[in-house]
Amino acid sequence: MAGSLNKVTIIGNLGKDAEIRSFQNGDRVASFSVATSERWKDKQSGEQKEKTEWHRISVLNQNLVGVVEKYVRKGTKLYIEGQLETRKWTDKDGQEKYSTEVVLRPYRGELILLDRAGSGAGQGNDNYGLDSFQATGTGGGSGGGSFGGGASAAIPSDFDDEIPF
Repeated sequence: MAGSLNKVTIIGNLGKDAEIRSFQNGDRVASFSVATSERWKDKQSGEQKEKTEWHRISVLNQNLVGVVEKYVRKGTKLYIEGQLETRKWTDKDGQEKYSTEVVLRPYRGELILLDRAGSGAGQGNDNYGLDSFQATGTGGGSGGGSFGGGASAAIPSDFDDEIPF
């Protein structure tokens, strides 16, 4: 049994189009922010209240970077699973700064488009033939489409369920 677990699950909307950057070795990273909102009715005033949190996301899985670049736009509703990581750096004034973000590393993490692909940014109803779209860093998943580091196979719909053992 593991002594600890670092896993973050977020369902929210993309605040603006992702930024794709390239490293010298040719790998790329997708960076974006996802908003999650909480709504409630104030008991004293009866008025509706809302609180929005912004979460920084960094995608280092190269297959998922391609999916983000091709399909994810401002307003897209996403399901994200990753790890919480804190980076430390020194700014131009010599001050140490910290940034905490959700990171999707190769073979770890999951990204599922919950909107009809392409409709999150008001791009019409073109859904690329998919009602749900899943991109995963582990190669698994049950969404309409799957991208990832591992192999996945489709089971035909006429598959006979009679297994002799």
